[in-house]
Amino acid sequence: MDIAYIPSPSRGVLYLGPIPLRAYAFCIILGVVVAVWLGSKRWVARGGAKHTVGDIAVWAVPFGLVGGRLYHVITDHQLYFGVGKNPWNAFKIWEGGLGIWGAVALGAVGAWIGCRRRGVPLPAYADAIAPGIALAQAMGRWGNYFNQELYGRPTTLPWGLEIDKTLPGGEVVKGVYHPTFLYESIWCVGVALLVIWADRRFKLGHGRAFALYVAAYTVGRFWTEWLRIDEAHVYFGLRLNDWTSIVVFIGAVVYLVVVGKKRPGREDPASIDPLADEEGEAQGPSDKAAASGKAAGSEKSGKAEKAGKAASAEKAGGKPAPSEKVAGAGETAELSQSADEKADAEAASEAVESADKNAKNLT
Repeated sequence: MDIAYIPSPSRGVLYLGPIPLRAYAFCIILGVVVAVWLGSKRWVARGGAKHTVGDIAVWAVPFGLVGGRLYHVITDHQLYFGVGKNPWNAFKIWEGGLGIWGAVALGAVGAWIGCRRRGVPLPAYADAIAPGIALAQAMGRWGNYFNQELYGRPTTLPWGLEIDKTLPGGEVVKGVYHPTFLYESIWCVGVALLVIWADRRFKLGHGRAFALYVAAYTVGRFWTEWLRIDEAHVYFGLRLNDWTSIVVFIGAVVYLVVVGKKRPGREDPASIDPLADEEGEAQGPSDKAAASGKAAGSEKSGKAEKAGKAASAEKAGGKPAPSEKVAGAGETAELSQSADEKADAEAASEAVESADKNAKNLT
């Protein structure tokens, strides 16, 4: 039934006066924001400072965008170079075309630079941001929907995607196709949840959470890539990105196994972020003052209560109940000393009275 098909967006660009607001760009930006937000929460939970992820992302994100575009232009160079092609179109990133492999590879270089500047180990940082990257990819794929690109083979499934667009060469594409953007978006959300669960369950560290993300993502990318019909280089019956998925998957699994044996567990929280100590020191004095004030108030309250109980016991002429005994050794010694002094004073008073009586008898 056609009524169940996913309709194509009426437009992918809105104009605010002369300024174009592109849905593709908003999807990328929203993905970056979510990745930094989730990465920061995970980093702080591991013992890091709360601004570290954002500061390093200032390096990683631009490098990732450049790397993603370079990978796309290099692997699909026929779209931009050759007879009748305009090389300047290679810079039109808003029209789509970001290769995740290049984005992760060059983004890792930017992250490494940021980590070096902050004294942060790159594997620990990568573990913290891994689920966020998967969610960023899930959101970024919706940019392909608004651009009506990277769809799959024709289908009659009720969730098929309606495409109605005109290619730059004038060819009109109209039909119902597999929504590979949606398949990959859902898969990436599942990858993020898998990494979060496995990280909590097995305490993954030293880059293993990131390796799990890479391995899981490549599995999903392999079958969504197999469905796509956009132009691509094919080697031995498989698209280039399928071969890339296979190679990257093997590398990620090998890393998981080897590092899991050599360095199990996580990094020491005190060793991953030097700025975490500075934040702790900045918050320390106020926390200590509050704790000190609370302790002092508690101590005064306790002493006043004990004094009241002692006075009541003295007036009643009885002994305090066992539950009212003082537990502290120092306070026990102080009470014992007071009792001895009181006994000495009473003995001296009795001696004086006895001497007075003897004196009166003699007279």
